[in-house]
Amino acid sequence: MTYIKQILVAIAAVGGLLFSVASVAQTTSQTDAAKTEATYTEGEVKRVDMSLGKITIKHGFIQNLEMPPMTMVFTVKEKSMLKEVSPGDQIRFMVISDHGKMVITELLK
Repeated sequence: MTYIKQILVAIAAVGGLLFSVASVAQTTSQTDAAKTEATYTEGEVKRVDMSLGKITIKHGFIQNLEMPPMTMVFTVKEKSMLKEVSPGDQIRFMVISDHGKMVITELLK
């Protein structure tokens, strides 16, 4: 009978461990989603270079990259994103660091 009890205790322990891992994964996923929602940055378009797929933006603090406000050149994920913007436009954008290269993934006028 002790052998059966040991097996039942082991099964209960594994079940508890799996529940803990699932809880941590769900919490991490929720935290990542909250970070993603908060990554829009406001800025002003200074220059657009459609042929190179680049845009110069005077931007505020970029939260997800912990970057202070400045004016800089970004590459856009898709050149078509630049069709609707021109110098002087107020925009909101999402940017990521792709191996050190700043890439705009979303651009809203």
